[in-house]
Amino acid sequence: MEILHVFWPYILVFIFAATPFFEAFTVIPLGIFVGLPIVPVFILGITGNVLTVLLVILFINKIKEWRRKRSNTDEEKPTSKRALRAQTIWKKYGLPGLALIGPLFVGSHLTAFMSISLGGTKRKVAYWMTASMIIWSITFTILVYYGIDFLGIENRNLFDNINGN
Repeated sequence: MEILHVFWPYILVFIFAATPFFEAFTVIPLGIFVGLPIVPVFILGITGNVLTVLLVILFINKIKEWRRKRSNTDEEKPTSKRALRAQTIWKKYGLPGLALIGPLFVGSHLTAFMSISLGGTKRKVAYWMTASMIIWSITFTILVYYGIDFLGIENRNLFDNINGN
């Protein structure tokens, strides 16, 4: 059971990064903040997020069918504010703009879905979404790492600080 105790935080990083709306760029800094080493947390966070986004892209047709059945209509109308915002970004900046901006507002899974729904090819959406997740994860990881240094927190292990160790 000791091995599970060692790997459990890393398993959680992977699972949370793979979960829609948690995103790698938020889970990785949290992992660093609680005292986990940067490199394994970064690799597991990116892997979890990218794998599930690629699954969304791979099974997009099944997801579209499920949404149509759920809404009982044959045509997809962007009625939500998120969908309208995505259409505006798509028209103004195209796939690169939506892929880079979308994850910050609606999450990478929904951005990938909207990118394909608005006309992007699976291959291009996969490339741009992967690049976007890596760029944002690196950016937030660097900001948190140097932010912790800036604040002068010498012991980065939050659990030790909470437990008083």
